[in-house]
Amino acid sequence: MNKPELLEIINQKISEKIQKLEQLIAETRASNNDTKSSMGDKYETSREMLQQEINNLQIQLNEHLKSQQILKNIQPNPHKTVTLGSLVETEKGMFFVAISLGEITFNQKKIFVISTESPLAKAMSGKKTGESFVVNNLQQTIKNIY
Repeated sequence: MNKPELLEIINQKISEKIQKLEQLIAETRASNNDTKSSMGDKYETSREMLQQEINNLQIQLNEHLKSQQILKNIQPNPHKTVTLGSLVETEKGMFFVAISLGEITFNQKKIFVISTESPLAKAMSGKKTGESFVVNNLQQTIKNIY
């Protein structure tokens, strides 16, 4: 399993999301500036709604920037126990413990990129190959850790 390549793909996806959010923020700010006129209070509400939208986008952007920083700290070395940066194979699937990104396809395999804060990652944390864990009343056994 080529973890450096997997990390690169995940980094690329996060970078794309960051670019899209930055673009949306810029566009929303531009439209917010367009509504600034001397028309009166009627436009204050729409400007406030646009400002709330900008704030929401900024929060999302900050989360993605944090995720990008977490990814930079991951070393692609093989792991003996499940921790940040582990690629874990169970009979139910493949899981990469890093950031909350969801499902990606890598080398024709579905891999779920999950945050260290997710219940699944917490249940697997510290486990070794051959050990079992339970999440949502579903027992899984770790086949491999990369």
